Amino acid sequence: MLRKTSLLACTALLLSLPLTANAIQNTGKSNKLEWKVVENVQLAGKPLDFAQSLDGKLTYVLDDKHNVVIYDYKGDELGTIPAGEGVTGIDISATGDWLYLVDTSANTFTRVSLNFVQEIDITDSPFKGNADAPVTMVIFTDFECPYCKKLEPVLNKVFEANKDNIKLVFKNMPLSFHKMAEPAHRAVMAADLQGKFWEFHDKLFAAPKLSNQLITDIAGGLGLDMEKFEKDMNSGQVRQKIQKDLSDAKRAEVTGTPTVFINGRRVSDRSVQAFQNMINEELVAK
Repeated sequence: MLRKTSLLACTALLLSLPLTANAIQNTGKSNKLEWKVVENVQLAGKPLDFAQSLDGKLTYVLDDKHNVVIYDYKGDELGTIPAGEGVTGIDISATGDWLYLVDTSANTFTRVSLNFVQEIDITDSPFKGNADAPVTMVIFTDFECPYCKKLEPVLNKVFEANKDNIKLVFKNMPLSFHKMAEPAHRAVMAADLQGKFWEFHDKLFAAPKLSNQLITDIAGGLGLDMEKFEKDMNSGQVRQKIQKDLSDAKRAEVTGTPTVFINGRRVSDRSVQAFQNMINEELVAK
């Protein structure tokens, strides 16, 4: 993890986040070092301590108002966490999803779990359920991923128990090391153009092993127009939809499958009860 005392962390802070207007010259050069300030952020309180995630995307500032203020790499404030009056030091996990508070008054050490709400574009994505549901569940999945297949019965149980209140959205995320994932995803999106997305989706996950012949057999069994299906499978339109989902996954910091979000909140515990608890929380919030 990057510590606030490291040269790398200090340099990253100076070049990206919380600086007062006159803290440093905008550009400069000294010996073999050059610098350029990309953004100045005016803080609401006096900074007492800071930490930064390993990738430099998140910066955490403890101020004299007993708050931990979190900024993204652009300097935009993501949120504020109230800290105790005795908190004089903070640290974070390398990925920034755990915050550590050191309270020298109470002699305590506190670990706080963080979950950043993501805005995911679901325009034109296949979905089932109530289009205007108060809860949207987005699943980034891979048809050749064994963990995705294992999650399917759980998702089905959750959906059946919440049909009126949930919109379940599918997002393509074929992983490059799964040979049949990419053609399977192209096939299901081609089936979507003939109104058979979920039927094709279910049969792909039910199959013990994916193959090109299996894809053809499923399409034929569902009564699809095979000429159109094969053309759509290889079309730029279908490929672009999959690529958009991969780009959306990257923006939401999705690195593996399956990854599920409920109203933008990443799901960490994928049990039926954990899903239900999060859905209930969102319904109460609505």
